[in-house]
Amino acid sequence: MSDTRAVGVMLPRDLPAAVVLDYARRAESLGFDELWVVEDLGFRGGVAQAAAVLAVTERIRVGVGVLPAAVRNAAFTAMEVATLAQLFPGRVDVGIGHGMPGWMRSVGAWPASPLRLLEDHLRSVRALLGGDAVEGGHGYVEAEGVRLEPSAVPAVAPRVLAGVRGPRSLALAGRAADGTVLAEPCAPEYIRQAIAQIDAPGPHRVVTYDVAAVDEDGAAARDVVRGGLEWIGETDWSPHLDPLPFAEEFRALRARSVTREEFVAAMPDAWVQRLALAGTPAEVRGQIDARHEAGATVVVMVPIGPDPMAALEAVARVL
Repeated sequence: MSDTRAVGVMLPRDLPAAVVLDYARRAESLGFDELWVVEDLGFRGGVAQAAAVLAVTERIRVGVGVLPAAVRNAAFTAMEVATLAQLFPGRVDVGIGHGMPGWMRSVGAWPASPLRLLEDHLRSVRALLGGDAVEGGHGYVEAEGVRLEPSAVPAVAPRVLAGVRGPRSLALAGRAADGTVLAEPCAPEYIRQAIAQIDAPGPHRVVTYDVAAVDEDGAAARDVVRGGLEWIGETDWSPHLDPLPFAEEFRALRARSVTREEFVAAMPDAWVQRLALAGTPAEVRGQIDARHEAGATVVVMVPIGPDPMAALEAVARVL
């Protein structure tokens, strides 16, 4: 599959440790183009996960989505990413974002200007990975002539993506990153709007996440995936919802639903199919194609189900 129409899968953040490496190997053997790992507060570190799964696989590209910029020094971020890129050339992407505000505040790392910090961090990491120096005394990145030693600079710099949403952050991604990671839900309408806001001057990789369930019984798949949609709308997800024709109806349903379970049970199948990758293999293949046609480079499936390995096997039926 070409790089412009790739299909990836996410490594679940709460996967038992004893299963992590088997999951990565199986994702590769099933034919996924990419495997994405996450760094959510309280779970596992993104760089460590990426290194482990790269080491036990041979072909699959591994993405980290995303590292919060505020908790790492840009020079040390670049050192970690450069090491992965040298050991596993051509197989690494790294996403860097603001981090969830609540998480960042809980560790004392939410900056006065999240936009400025992320842009400074992205530009510095990309410069260092390309062998250039980062000078100090400006912005949030404190460095004084720092650069990677020639032996530590990867022959081919890995792609650095911004994991963001919202118009100002997306515009930042367009001017300061090699691509953008769009978190779920990523309906085609949202992808198109986000790409317009990114407005990148050159090639720009767009990675989308969506919860996924595949079954020969399409209704059964949609029922399974509803649990992965229950949180949408609890906070401000306007960038994801505003482009949708049912945005106001969605908000009204959320407002009158007493519980998450009531909300997802009442959600029409048509909404589920727009907000997730759910249905029969043919239906989900069509949903993936629609995301690619909207401009996504990589459509990442986030398998939903009580048995992670079985859910992985099921979603692979679209490949």
